[in-house]
Amino acid sequence: MAKLTIRGEHRLHGTVRVGGRKNSALPLIAATLLADGSSRLENVPRIHDVATYREILQSLGARADWDPVHGRLTVHTGALAPREVSYHLATAMRASYYLLGVLLARFGQADIPLPGGDKIGQRPVDQHFKGLSALGAEVWIDRGIMRARANRLRGATIYLDVVSVGATIQLILAASLAKGTTTIQNCAREPHVVDVANFINAAGGHVVGAGTDTIRIEGVDRLVGPIHSVISDDIEAGTWMMAALATQGDVLVENVIPTHVTPIIAKLREAGAEVLEGGDSVRVISRERPRAITVKTLPYPGFPTDAQSQMTALLTCAAGTSYVTETLYDDRFRFASELARMGARMRVEGRTAVVEGVESLYGAPVQATDIRAGAALILAGLGAVGETTVYGLEHVERGYEHLEQKLLGLGADIRVYDRQGTAVG
Repeated sequence: MAKLTIRGEHRLHGTVRVGGRKNSALPLIAATLLADGSSRLENVPRIHDVATYREILQSLGARADWDPVHGRLTVHTGALAPREVSYHLATAMRASYYLLGVLLARFGQADIPLPGGDKIGQRPVDQHFKGLSALGAEVWIDRGIMRARANRLRGATIYLDVVSVGATIQLILAASLAKGTTTIQNCAREPHVVDVANFINAAGGHVVGAGTDTIRIEGVDRLVGPIHSVISDDIEAGTWMMAALATQGDVLVENVIPTHVTPIIAKLREAGAEVLEGGDSVRVISRERPRAITVKTLPYPGFPTDAQSQMTALLTCAAGTSYVTETLYDDRFRFASELARMGARMRVEGRTAVVEGVESLYGAPVQATDIRAGAALILAGLGAVGETTVYGLEHVERGYEHLEQKLLGLGADIRVYDRQGTAVG
Protein backbone atom coordinates (compact mmCIF):
# COMPACT_ATOMS: atom_id res chain seq x y z
CA MET A 1 0.00 0.00 0.00
CA ALA A 2 1.09 3.57 -0.59
CA LYS A 3 1.76 5.49 2.60
CA LEU A 4 2.34 8.99 3.97
CA THR A 5 4.58 9.81 6.90
CA ILE A 6 3.94 12.97 8.90
CA ARG A 7 6.04 14.62 11.58
CA GLY A 8 3.47 16.56 13.58
CA GLU A 9 3.40 19.79 15.54
CA HIS A 10 4.06 21.97 12.51
CA ARG A 11 1.71 24.94 12.39
CA LEU A 12 0.14 25.09 8.93
CA HIS A 13 0.22 28.49 7.30
CA GLY A 14 -0.07 29.91 3.80
CA THR A 15 -2.48 29.63 0.88
CA VAL A 16 -3.99 26.52 -0.68
CA ARG A 17 -6.17 26.36 -3.79
CA VAL A 18 -9.09 23.94 -3.89
CA GLY A 19 -9.68 21.79 -6.95
CA GLY A 20 -12.88 20.79 -8.71
CA ARG A 21 -15.57 19.00 -6.77
CA LYS A 22 -15.19 15.20 -6.88
CA ASN A 23 -18.90 14.64 -6.30
CA SER A 24 -19.71 16.88 -9.27
CA ALA A 25 -16.99 15.74 -11.63
CA LEU A 26 -17.88 12.04 -11.61
CA PRO A 27 -21.60 12.35 -12.53
CA LEU A 28 -20.67 15.10 -15.00
CA ILE A 29 -18.27 12.74 -16.75
CA ALA A 30 -21.10 10.20 -16.98
CA ALA A 31 -23.40 12.96 -18.27
CA THR A 32 -21.11 13.69 -21.22
CA LEU A 33 -22.25 10.35 -22.70
CA LEU A 34 -25.77 11.73 -23.06
CA ALA A 35 -24.61 14.40 -25.51
CA ASP A 36 -23.83 14.13 -29.22
CA GLY A 37 -20.49 15.44 -30.38
CA SER A 38 -17.89 16.68 -27.92
CA SER A 39 -18.30 17.91 -24.35
CA ARG A 40 -15.57 19.75 -22.49
CA LEU A 41 -15.28 19.81 -18.71
CA GLU A 42 -13.03 22.38 -17.04
CA ASN A 43 -11.70 22.39 -13.46
CA VAL A 44 -11.79 18.58 -13.30
CA PRO A 45 -9.88 17.31 -10.24
CA ARG A 46 -6.73 15.27 -10.85
CA ILE A 47 -7.77 12.27 -8.77
CA HIS A 48 -7.79 8.50 -9.21
CA ASP A 49 -11.58 8.23 -9.63
CA VAL A 50 -11.45 10.55 -12.64
CA ALA A 51 -8.76 8.37 -14.21
CA THR A 52 -10.95 5.31 -13.60
CA TYR A 53 -13.95 6.99 -15.21
CA ARG A 54 -11.85 7.85 -18.25
CA GLU A 55 -11.01 4.17 -18.62
CA ILE A 56 -14.70 3.28 -18.43
CA LEU A 57 -15.60 5.82 -21.12
CA GLN A 58 -12.88 4.52 -23.40
CA SER A 59 -14.06 0.92 -22.86
CA LEU A 60 -17.49 2.05 -24.11
CA GLY A 61 -16.01 3.48 -27.30
CA ALA A 62 -15.91 7.16 -26.29
CA ARG A 63 -12.71 9.16 -26.60
CA ALA A 64 -11.67 10.97 -23.44
CA ASP A 65 -8.83 13.45 -23.99
CA TRP A 66 -7.25 14.52 -20.70
CA ASP A 67 -5.21 17.68 -20.16
CA PRO A 68 -3.85 17.29 -16.60
CA VAL A 69 -2.09 20.65 -16.60
CA HIS A 70 -5.34 22.58 -16.97
CA GLY A 71 -7.69 19.98 -15.47
CA ARG A 72 -9.59 19.73 -18.76
CA LEU A 73 -11.42 16.66 -20.02
CA THR A 74 -12.88 16.53 -23.54
CA VAL A 75 -15.21 13.63 -24.31
CA HIS A 76 -16.14 12.61 -27.87
CA THR A 77 -19.12 10.25 -28.11
CA GLY A 78 -19.21 9.50 -31.85
CA ALA A 79 -18.22 5.83 -31.41
CA LEU A 80 -20.04 5.26 -28.11
CA ALA A 81 -21.72 1.84 -27.75
CA PRO A 82 -23.78 0.24 -24.92
CA ARG A 83 -21.26 -2.42 -23.87
CA GLU A 84 -21.22 -4.07 -20.46
CA VAL A 85 -18.88 -2.13 -18.16
CA SER A 86 -15.86 -3.96 -16.75
CA TYR A 87 -16.37 -5.37 -13.25
CA HIS A 88 -12.89 -4.21 -12.24
CA LEU A 89 -13.57 -0.61 -13.25
CA ALA A 90 -17.16 -0.34 -12.04
CA THR A 91 -16.39 -1.67 -8.57
CA ALA A 92 -13.47 0.70 -8.05
CA MET A 93 -15.88 3.51 -7.10
CA ARG A 94 -19.46 4.32 -6.23
CA ALA A 95 -20.17 6.78 -9.04
CA SER A 96 -20.08 4.13 -11.77
CA TYR A 97 -23.80 3.58 -11.14
CA TYR A 98 -24.65 6.83 -12.93
CA LEU A 99 -23.95 4.97 -16.18
CA LEU A 100 -27.09 2.91 -15.58
CA GLY A 101 -29.43 5.83 -16.26
CA VAL A 102 -27.16 7.41 -18.87
CA LEU A 103 -26.80 4.35 -21.12
CA LEU A 104 -30.46 3.44 -20.60
CA ALA A 105 -31.57 6.91 -21.72
CA ARG A 106 -29.17 6.98 -24.66
CA PHE A 107 -29.45 3.40 -25.97
CA GLY A 108 -32.37 1.76 -24.18
CA GLN A 109 -30.11 -0.71 -22.41
CA ALA A 110 -27.46 -0.74 -19.70
CA ASP A 111 -25.41 -3.45 -17.97
CA ILE A 112 -23.38 -2.12 -15.05
CA PRO A 113 -21.81 -4.17 -12.23
CA LEU A 114 -22.99 -3.17 -8.77
CA PRO A 115 -20.76 -0.29 -7.68
CA GLY A 116 -17.96 -0.34 -5.15
CA GLY A 117 -16.59 2.70 -3.32
CA ASP A 118 -15.96 3.46 0.33
CA LYS A 119 -17.23 0.99 2.92
CA ILE A 120 -19.14 3.38 5.17
CA GLY A 121 -22.35 1.43 5.71
CA GLN A 122 -25.43 0.42 3.76
CA ARG A 123 -25.74 2.30 0.45
CA PRO A 124 -28.68 0.68 -1.36
CA VAL A 125 -29.69 1.40 -4.96
CA ASP A 126 -33.40 0.77 -4.43
CA GLN A 127 -34.37 4.42 -5.02
CA HIS A 128 -32.46 4.38 -8.32
CA PHE A 129 -34.37 1.28 -9.41
CA LYS A 130 -37.69 2.69 -8.21
CA GLY A 131 -37.21 5.89 -10.21
CA LEU A 132 -36.02 4.21 -13.40
CA SER A 133 -38.93 1.77 -13.19
CA ALA A 134 -41.34 4.69 -12.91
CA LEU A 135 -39.80 6.07 -16.12
CA GLY A 136 -40.79 2.84 -17.87
CA ALA A 137 -37.64 0.75 -17.57
CA GLU A 138 -37.31 -2.87 -16.58
CA VAL A 139 -34.49 -2.98 -14.02
CA TRP A 140 -33.06 -6.00 -12.25
CA ILE A 141 -29.88 -7.47 -10.77
CA ASP A 142 -28.43 -10.51 -12.48
CA ARG A 143 -25.48 -12.14 -10.67
CA GLY A 144 -24.08 -8.83 -9.51
CA ILE A 145 -24.87 -6.91 -12.70
CA MET A 146 -27.46 -4.13 -12.74
CA ARG A 147 -29.40 -4.55 -15.98
CA ALA A 148 -31.93 -2.12 -17.41
CA ARG A 149 -34.02 -2.19 -20.60
CA ALA A 150 -36.54 0.22 -22.12
CA ASN A 151 -37.66 1.47 -25.49
CA ARG A 152 -37.82 5.20 -24.78
CA LEU A 153 -38.15 6.35 -21.22
CA ARG A 154 -41.29 8.33 -20.44
CA GLY A 155 -41.77 11.13 -17.94
CA ALA A 156 -43.34 10.36 -14.58
CA THR A 157 -43.86 11.78 -11.11
CA ILE A 158 -41.42 10.17 -8.66
CA TYR A 159 -41.30 10.56 -4.90
CA LEU A 160 -38.01 9.50 -3.33
CA ASP A 161 -38.59 7.68 -0.05
CA VAL A 162 -35.31 9.03 1.34
CA VAL A 163 -33.28 12.09 0.37
CA SER A 164 -30.64 10.56 -1.90
CA VAL A 165 -28.04 12.53 -3.84
CA GLY A 166 -27.22 9.57 -6.04
CA ALA A 167 -30.81 8.78 -6.92
CA THR A 168 -31.62 12.45 -7.56
CA ILE A 169 -28.73 12.79 -10.01
CA GLN A 170 -29.45 9.40 -11.59
CA LEU A 171 -33.02 10.42 -12.39
CA ILE A 172 -32.03 13.85 -13.72
CA LEU A 173 -29.64 12.13 -16.13
CA ALA A 174 -32.14 9.50 -17.24
CA ALA A 175 -35.10 11.87 -17.55
CA SER A 176 -33.18 14.40 -19.65
CA LEU A 177 -33.79 12.27 -22.78
CA ALA A 178 -37.17 10.83 -21.72
CA LYS A 179 -40.38 11.70 -23.54
CA GLY A 180 -42.47 14.18 -21.59
CA THR A 181 -42.07 15.76 -18.17
CA THR A 182 -40.59 14.14 -15.09
CA THR A 183 -41.16 15.52 -11.60
CA ILE A 184 -38.89 14.30 -8.79
CA GLN A 185 -40.04 15.06 -5.24
CA ASN A 186 -38.08 14.90 -1.98
CA CYS A 187 -34.88 15.60 -3.91
CA ALA A 188 -31.39 16.12 -2.56
CA ARG A 189 -30.40 19.80 -2.67
CA GLU A 190 -26.59 19.53 -2.75
CA PRO A 191 -24.65 21.94 -4.97
CA HIS A 192 -23.42 19.09 -7.16
CA VAL A 193 -27.05 18.28 -8.00
CA VAL A 194 -27.32 21.84 -9.28
CA ASP A 195 -24.02 21.47 -11.15
CA VAL A 196 -25.29 18.41 -13.03
CA ALA A 197 -28.57 20.18 -13.86
CA ASN A 198 -26.61 23.16 -15.19
CA PHE A 199 -24.62 20.86 -17.47
CA ILE A 200 -27.79 19.29 -18.86
CA ASN A 201 -29.27 22.73 -19.50
CA ALA A 202 -26.07 23.91 -21.20
CA ALA A 203 -26.36 20.85 -23.48
CA GLY A 204 -29.88 21.87 -24.53
CA GLY A 205 -31.92 20.13 -21.84
CA HIS A 206 -34.62 21.57 -19.59
CA VAL A 207 -34.14 21.06 -15.85
CA VAL A 208 -35.74 23.43 -13.33
CA GLY A 209 -35.82 23.43 -9.55
CA ALA A 210 -32.38 21.95 -8.88
CA GLY A 211 -31.34 23.03 -5.39
CA THR A 212 -34.90 22.65 -4.09
CA ASP A 213 -36.80 19.54 -3.01
CA THR A 214 -38.76 19.35 -6.27
CA ILE A 215 -37.10 19.12 -9.68
CA ARG A 216 -38.84 19.06 -13.07
CA ILE A 217 -37.20 17.79 -16.22
CA GLU A 218 -38.69 18.28 -19.68
CA GLY A 219 -37.16 15.55 -21.82
CA VAL A 220 -35.60 16.43 -25.16
CA ASP A 221 -34.77 14.36 -28.22
CA ARG A 222 -31.10 15.29 -28.30
CA LEU A 223 -28.40 16.90 -26.21
CA VAL A 224 -25.32 18.54 -27.72
CA GLY A 225 -21.99 18.62 -25.94
CA PRO A 226 -21.34 21.87 -24.02
CA ILE A 227 -18.37 23.46 -22.27
CA HIS A 228 -18.86 23.35 -18.50
CA SER A 229 -16.69 24.14 -15.48
CA VAL A 230 -16.91 21.88 -12.43
CA ILE A 231 -17.67 23.77 -9.19
CA SER A 232 -15.07 23.82 -6.43
CA ASP A 233 -14.85 21.03 -3.86
CA ASP A 234 -16.45 21.98 -0.57
CA ILE A 235 -15.13 18.90 1.25
CA GLU A 236 -11.55 19.54 0.21
CA ALA A 237 -11.99 23.16 1.31
CA GLY A 238 -13.43 22.06 4.65
CA THR A 239 -10.56 19.64 5.19
CA TRP A 240 -7.96 22.41 4.82
CA MET A 241 -10.02 24.69 7.05
CA MET A 242 -10.14 22.07 9.79
CA ALA A 243 -6.42 21.35 9.37
CA ALA A 244 -5.74 25.00 10.21
CA LEU A 245 -7.56 24.64 13.52
CA ALA A 246 -6.00 21.23 14.25
CA THR A 247 -2.50 22.72 13.96
CA GLN A 248 -3.33 26.15 15.42
CA GLY A 249 -2.43 27.57 12.04
CA ASP A 250 -3.38 30.31 9.61
CA VAL A 251 -4.59 29.04 6.23
CA LEU A 252 -6.21 30.91 3.34
CA VAL A 253 -8.33 28.55 1.23
CA GLU A 254 -8.89 29.85 -2.31
CA ASN A 255 -11.31 28.84 -5.10
CA VAL A 256 -14.07 28.04 -2.64
CA ILE A 257 -17.74 29.05 -2.61
CA PRO A 258 -18.24 30.19 1.02
CA THR A 259 -21.98 29.48 1.04
CA HIS A 260 -21.23 25.83 0.25
CA VAL A 261 -19.18 25.48 3.46
CA THR A 262 -21.45 27.51 5.75
CA PRO A 263 -22.07 24.64 8.24
CA ILE A 264 -18.34 23.91 8.48
CA ILE A 265 -17.59 27.59 9.05
CA ALA A 266 -20.22 27.73 11.78
CA LYS A 267 -18.76 24.74 13.63
CA LEU A 268 -15.20 25.99 13.34
CA ARG A 269 -16.26 29.29 14.88
CA GLU A 270 -17.99 27.42 17.70
CA ALA A 271 -14.74 25.54 18.26
CA GLY A 272 -12.84 28.80 18.65
CA ALA A 273 -11.39 29.52 15.21
CA GLU A 274 -11.41 32.94 13.59
CA VAL A 275 -12.95 32.55 10.13
CA LEU A 276 -12.81 35.33 7.54
CA GLU A 277 -14.94 34.93 4.41
CA GLY A 278 -14.02 36.48 1.06
CA GLY A 279 -15.73 36.39 -2.29
CA ASP A 280 -14.11 33.10 -3.31
CA SER A 281 -11.94 32.36 -0.28
CA VAL A 282 -12.07 31.48 3.40
CA ARG A 283 -9.26 32.17 5.88
CA VAL A 284 -9.06 30.20 9.13
CA ILE A 285 -6.87 31.43 11.98
CA SER A 286 -6.33 29.59 15.25
CA ARG A 287 -4.02 30.35 18.17
CA GLU A 288 -5.23 27.88 20.77
CA ARG A 289 -6.62 24.44 21.37
CA PRO A 290 -10.14 23.98 19.93
CA ARG A 291 -13.19 23.93 22.18
CA ALA A 292 -15.51 20.91 22.41
CA ILE A 293 -18.68 21.16 20.30
CA THR A 294 -21.67 19.06 19.18
CA VAL A 295 -21.98 18.05 15.51
CA LYS A 296 -24.77 16.25 13.67
CA THR A 297 -24.59 15.34 9.99
CA LEU A 298 -27.61 16.13 7.82
CA PRO A 299 -28.42 16.41 4.11
CA TYR A 300 -27.46 19.76 2.55
CA PRO A 301 -27.59 22.47 3.79
CA GLY A 302 -26.75 20.66 7.04
CA PHE A 303 -23.28 19.57 8.16
CA PRO A 304 -21.94 17.24 5.44
CA THR A 305 -21.32 13.59 6.19
CA ASP A 306 -18.15 13.73 4.06
CA ALA A 307 -16.65 16.21 6.53
CA GLN A 308 -17.62 14.28 9.65
CA SER A 309 -14.50 12.11 9.88
CA GLN A 310 -12.18 15.11 9.67
CA MET A 311 -14.20 17.03 12.27
CA THR A 312 -14.14 14.03 14.62
CA ALA A 313 -10.34 13.83 14.30
CA LEU A 314 -10.07 17.55 15.03
CA LEU A 315 -12.19 17.20 18.17
CA THR A 316 -9.97 14.48 19.67
CA CYS A 317 -7.75 17.31 20.93
CA ALA A 318 -10.52 19.73 21.90
CA ALA A 319 -10.91 21.01 25.43
CA GLY A 320 -13.87 19.08 26.85
CA THR A 321 -16.19 16.37 25.54
CA SER A 322 -17.64 16.57 22.04
CA TYR A 323 -20.56 14.64 20.57
CA VAL A 324 -20.62 13.75 16.87
CA THR A 325 -23.76 12.12 15.45
CA GLU A 326 -23.76 10.50 12.01
CA THR A 327 -27.30 10.28 10.59
CA LEU A 328 -26.62 9.29 6.99
CA TYR A 329 -24.38 6.19 7.09
CA ASP A 330 -24.28 3.45 9.68
CA ASP A 331 -20.57 2.54 9.57
CA ARG A 332 -18.77 5.85 9.26
CA PHE A 333 -16.87 5.60 12.56
CA ARG A 334 -14.68 2.69 11.44
CA PHE A 335 -11.62 4.93 11.78
CA ALA A 336 -12.22 5.39 15.54
CA SER A 337 -9.98 2.42 16.35
CA GLU A 338 -7.18 3.98 14.29
CA LEU A 339 -7.46 7.27 16.18
CA ALA A 340 -7.30 5.26 19.40
CA ARG A 341 -3.83 4.07 18.32
CA MET A 342 -2.82 7.73 18.47
CA GLY A 343 -4.17 8.21 21.98
CA ALA A 344 -7.65 9.46 21.19
CA ARG A 345 -10.32 8.85 23.83
CA MET A 346 -13.61 8.21 22.13
CA ARG A 347 -16.37 5.66 22.19
CA VAL A 348 -19.10 5.01 19.69
CA GLU A 349 -22.63 4.62 21.00
CA GLY A 350 -24.89 3.69 18.11
CA ARG A 351 -24.55 6.52 15.63
CA THR A 352 -22.91 8.95 18.06
CA ALA A 353 -19.23 9.25 18.90
CA VAL A 354 -18.45 10.63 22.35
CA VAL A 355 -15.04 12.29 22.06
CA GLU A 356 -13.15 13.19 25.23
CA GLY A 357 -10.49 15.64 24.15
CA VAL A 358 -6.85 15.04 25.11
CA GLU A 359 -4.02 17.55 25.26
CA SER A 360 -2.40 16.02 22.18
CA LEU A 361 -2.27 12.86 20.12
CA TYR A 362 0.96 10.97 19.48
CA GLY A 363 2.25 9.54 16.23
CA ALA A 364 1.51 5.92 15.32
CA PRO A 365 1.05 3.69 12.27
CA VAL A 366 -2.60 3.86 11.13
CA GLN A 367 -4.67 2.51 8.25
CA ALA A 368 -6.97 4.54 5.98
CA THR A 369 -10.12 2.60 5.13
CA ASP A 370 -11.84 5.19 2.92
CA ILE A 371 -11.28 8.65 1.46
CA ARG A 372 -12.53 10.75 4.35
CA ALA A 373 -11.22 8.48 7.12
CA GLY A 374 -7.80 8.77 5.48
CA ALA A 375 -8.08 12.54 5.41
CA ALA A 376 -9.05 12.48 9.10
CA LEU A 377 -5.97 10.42 10.02
CA ILE A 378 -3.72 12.81 8.09
CA LEU A 379 -5.32 15.74 9.91
CA ALA A 380 -4.75 13.96 13.25
CA GLY A 381 -1.14 13.29 12.33
CA LEU A 382 -0.50 16.93 11.48
CA GLY A 383 -1.24 17.94 15.07
CA ALA A 384 0.23 14.89 16.81
CA VAL A 385 3.50 14.61 18.70
CA GLY A 386 6.05 12.53 16.78
CA GLU A 387 5.71 10.62 13.52
CA THR A 388 2.51 9.19 12.07
CA THR A 389 2.42 6.78 9.14
CA VAL A 390 -0.87 6.62 7.24
CA TYR A 391 -1.15 3.44 5.17
CA GLY A 392 -3.66 3.06 2.35
CA LEU A 393 -2.92 6.48 0.88
CA GLU A 394 -4.48 5.32 -2.39
CA HIS A 395 -7.89 5.70 -0.71
CA VAL A 396 -7.24 9.36 0.04
CA GLU A 397 -5.93 10.05 -3.46
CA ARG A 398 -9.32 9.01 -4.85
CA GLY A 399 -10.68 12.30 -3.52
CA TYR A 400 -7.84 14.80 -3.02
CA GLU A 401 -5.70 16.15 -5.85
CA HIS A 402 -2.03 17.11 -5.40
CA LEU A 403 -2.26 16.16 -1.74
CA GLU A 404 1.50 16.03 -1.11
CA GLN A 405 2.22 19.34 -2.86
CA LYS A 406 -0.54 21.15 -1.01
CA LEU A 407 0.57 19.84 2.39
CA LEU A 408 4.18 20.80 1.71
CA GLY A 409 3.05 24.23 0.50
CA LEU A 410 1.40 24.82 3.88
CA GLY A 411 4.54 23.88 5.80
CA ALA A 412 3.74 20.28 6.74
CA ASP A 413 6.65 17.88 7.31
CA ILE A 414 5.51 14.93 5.22
CA ARG A 415 6.81 12.32 2.84
CA VAL A 416 4.94 10.03 0.44
CA TYR A 417 5.97 6.46 -0.43
CA ASP A 418 4.59 4.36 -3.28
CA ARG A 419 3.44 0.74 -3.01
CA GLN A 420 7.00 -0.48 -3.40
CA GLY A 421 8.15 1.65 -0.47
CA THR A 422 10.02 4.16 -2.64
CA ALA A 423 9.82 7.82 -1.65
CA VAL A 424 8.06 9.87 -4.33
CA GLY A 425 7.63 13.57 -4.98
